[in-house]
Amino acid sequence: MLLLTTEKGDCQQQVQCRIQKCTTDFVLLTSHLNSGSDGFDSEFCKALRAYAGCTQRTSKACRGVLAFHSAVQGIGDLMNHRNCSRDGPTSSTNPEVLHDPCNYHSRTGAREQRGVELVQPTYLFCGLFGDPHLRTFKDQFQTCKVGGAWPLIDNNYLTVQVTNVQVVPGSSATATNKVTIIFKSYQGCTDQKVYQAVTDDLPAAFVDGTTSGGDGDAKSLRIVERAGGKHVEMHAKYIGTTVYVRQLGHYLTLAIRMPEELAMAYEESQDLQLCVNGCPLSERIDNAGHLPVPVMGYVAPHPAFTPSWPAFTKEAATTKCLEKMPVKDLYFHSCVFDLLTTGDVNFTIAAHRALEDLEALHPKKERWRIFPSSGNDAICKSGTLPAISLGLVCFILVAFL
Repeated sequence: MLLLTTEKGDCQQQVQCRIQKCTTDFVLLTSHLNSGSDGFDSEFCKALRAYAGCTQRTSKACRGVLAFHSAVQGIGDLMNHRNCSRDGPTSSTNPEVLHDPCNYHSRTGAREQRGVELVQPTYLFCGLFGDPHLRTFKDQFQTCKVGGAWPLIDNNYLTVQVTNVQVVPGSSATATNKVTIIFKSYQGCTDQKVYQAVTDDLPAAFVDGTTSGGDGDAKSLRIVERAGGKHVEMHAKYIGTTVYVRQLGHYLTLAIRMPEELAMAYEESQDLQLCVNGCPLSERIDNAGHLPVPVMGYVAPHPAFTPSWPAFTKEAATTKCLEKMPVKDLYFHSCVFDLLTTGDVNFTIAAHRALEDLEALHPKKERWRIFPSSGNDAICKSGTLPAISLGLVCFILVAFL
């Protein structure tokens, strides 16, 4: 850290660069805000102006500090993105008063603020779509049979179970037609809430008829309907978790983002979790990410099954999937596999939406793309991080841009 020395007679005063304190205060000032709520833009702009003012006050001491210059650039980008004016009211400079025990981000910020430095929590992503294709918390990509009811997540805070049914008679491929999610009660922030969706019934409410959990206006758990009967989101602020459920065609898809420390908080008896450990080997269809493609280029329909859509050749399926997914990663290959297996073009849309949900929820952009050529350990990085860690600034840009 750079020190600026000013002389007053024989005395010297050392002034430290306080960019980390500025950034920490901004995170705490915005951790309780929800981008979907009324007044978000106004409050977020107030916090940005307070952040900018803090950086100006410490600018002399921060000359040559890379994190400082990155923060200044990030503030400008955020102001432009959110249409914030440079002049106007600012948030309180005492974010400590905003600590909310029913807000995971605020809670962890308060906990770390009492320590030596602020360390942002690590988030994990899990997704399930198609026939079905699973992306685990470890960024392993698998295609599985898993017919019947299976737990995706089962920890001390959240349980997610899916039920999969056979897609085409004679095929081992299945798809999800039922989702059950249990948000477990937590320290006065919310009572236990159960959500259940089945094909053609994707409600925007929990099974008890409510749409939120927790007291007051700032609900610690809430459901948001993005598209009637087709797309709902669940935001559990008290555990920092977001869940997307969609219906595409006759089947459901899931995308989940959860803090690592909570996702890994489970008992030994709860180790059967597809998001954590993947599918059992006996349930795997793929081979290290490689999906079996029919020799003849298409799957002949079962005699007892007459689809309402034509069968696809491999070439036709490839062309169709390239329309939505020009990069030939495992989402693209899953799309081709699903078209060849079912002939149902809705699986093309499901793969595309799954990729969009990944990009919305997965915290590490450099790990979005996985390719089959080198198996699950080959994660294509779209960029490399600089040698000097700018984690806090990068977190802000990813979270709000």
